[in-house]
Amino acid sequence: MSLLPQTPAPGEIYLDHLAHFVPDMGAAEAALARLGFTLTPFTAQNNRTPQGLVPAGTGNRCAMLRNGYLEFLTATSDTPLAQRLYAALSRYTGVHLLAMTVADADEAAARLAEAGFAPEPPVSLTRAVPLPGGGSDEARFTVIRVPPASMPEGRIQILAHHSEEIVWQERWMAHRNRVVSLEAALLVVADPDEAAQRFARFLDRPVRKLDASRRIISLERGSLVFAPDAGDLAPGAPPSLPWIAAHALGSDDPAVTASIFAEGGCEPLGGEGAASFRLPPELGGFVTIVRPGKKPFWIT
Repeated sequence: MSLLPQTPAPGEIYLDHLAHFVPDMGAAEAALARLGFTLTPFTAQNNRTPQGLVPAGTGNRCAMLRNGYLEFLTATSDTPLAQRLYAALSRYTGVHLLAMTVADADEAAARLAEAGFAPEPPVSLTRAVPLPGGGSDEARFTVIRVPPASMPEGRIQILAHHSEEIVWQERWMAHRNRVVSLEAALLVVADPDEAAQRFARFLDRPVRKLDASRRIISLERGSLVFAPDAGDLAPGAPPSLPWIAAHALGSDDPAVTASIFAEGGCEPLGGEGAASFRLPPELGGFVTIVRPGKKPFWIT
């Protein structure tokens, strides 16, 4: 199993995590337990300001992986950020956030400004994290967000980690389902060319054609795929577009992962997507299981 570091070197950019927006954290927790995930404790997020800590209006639990992580986000109070979450949930329950990580957030913010994305001022985000020996410490991130209209696919952001050893604790990375990495995300959009070219400017990475309709951007870790539909992966009518429809998870034993997911309430999908599942409605979306570093069928 070959995995990369959690945080990138200068000049690199990784797919760091994605977030399912969920209306009911208790129901999401129960679904994730059935799927064999170990979760971090629930924590409310805060913004660090000159006046002190200010509630962000959201809270999360996470499934930390050997590469990246999965976040499950819900509203905790009425703030502008929480209102954005409610607006997203009115469209569908599922993935509404893709976060890429870099070594230098200020450098990323300057580049986004030059590229015309008008980034909002960097946010110093914190959340309390319990420590193995007792007590807690602050997980600290610098997050760069852009106006929602500039990236309508979801909350698309760039961040830098400042407390890797606190965020990725060994006790939270051993999952019964054997999932170890976040490999890729599939975005279903009305115009894959336009979306991919815009993301290329956002990420400063080139676009490659997969076929007549699908486009891909490969990062130093992880990939983003843009397609006009989800094909056999997501049968039936999708939510309104744009839609972050699916992601690929790396497993060090895909057969075990598939068995636990099926037993835990995921709907297996046949045909070419035999290792793909519709996630429970408490979470929303679709997932494909691959070996770490391997491509899901919707990339090949």
